[in-house]
Amino acid sequence: MTKITPRHTVSIALFLGLLCTGELCAQQLAASDTPSLPAAPVANVSYSSSNAAGNFSDSPPLIDAPTPQTPASQDNDPSGKQTKRILGIIPNFRAVSADQHLPPQTVKDKFITASQDTFDYSAIVVPAGLAGFDLARNATPEFGHGGVAYGRYFWHSLVDQTVENYMVEFVVPAATHEDTRYYTLGHGGFLKRTGYALSRTIITRSDSGKEVFNAGEVVGAGAGAGLSNLYYPSRERGLGNTGTQWGTSIGIDAATFVLKEFWPDINNALFHNKD
Repeated sequence: MTKITPRHTVSIALFLGLLCTGELCAQQLAASDTPSLPAAPVANVSYSSSNAAGNFSDSPPLIDAPTPQTPASQDNDPSGKQTKRILGIIPNFRAVSADQHLPPQTVKDKFITASQDTFDYSAIVVPAGLAGFDLARNATPEFGHGGVAYGRYFWHSLVDQTVENYMVEFVVPAATHEDTRYYTLGHGGFLKRTGYALSRTIITRSDSGKEVFNAGEVVGAGAGAGLSNLYYPSRERGLGNTGTQWGTSIGIDAATFVLKEFWPDINNALFHNKD
């Protein structure tokens, strides 16, 4: 057996080092011979957008946000919309369209409304009809018959209406702070809306928006009936006739409230909501 000397050990170490060095060099050469793939080119994408003037820019296009849809306004909704006059001949200045919110009614507003209901050209319709009805049933025999009698009935009805309008819509409500307007319900069945309309003769809103006793209608109509004793024949005066006049005034107003409540429906169905 050959004996390994220190000289042999050094020779073996040098040999192994040369082998390792050669292997590393070969790996580096192999790596250098492998072709490198070029980097993928970055696409130069440009965005163009135009403004209202037709100018173009390189900013990315913006996606317009959806326009929020708002519910149709009450002005475009034919249901519950009131007009100033019913059929163009019956005053309707106090009626408020359904679901419409208005500021509190001032004393000046109450006076203006009472004046409109009294002196508008359409204000003669109800007195004219009442005069003919009273003439036909000979309500006041002292007035006689024929055209002269109709004239007497007519001017008495006009005065009745004037006194009642100012007492019901101005004098008493101004003192009790009541809102004299009729707020249309506009929703629900026939019976519900009819009951609501009739109840407005004894229930109304205060200037602060609360429901209160309708002193303007009840007390005002009674005061107007009492004042009628000043210009009717003496035979027609007294508690009985005053009570009849009082009840008639409230009854007419109750029927008017029902007509106001359903007028928007009638107007929309027959006349397509024409003013």
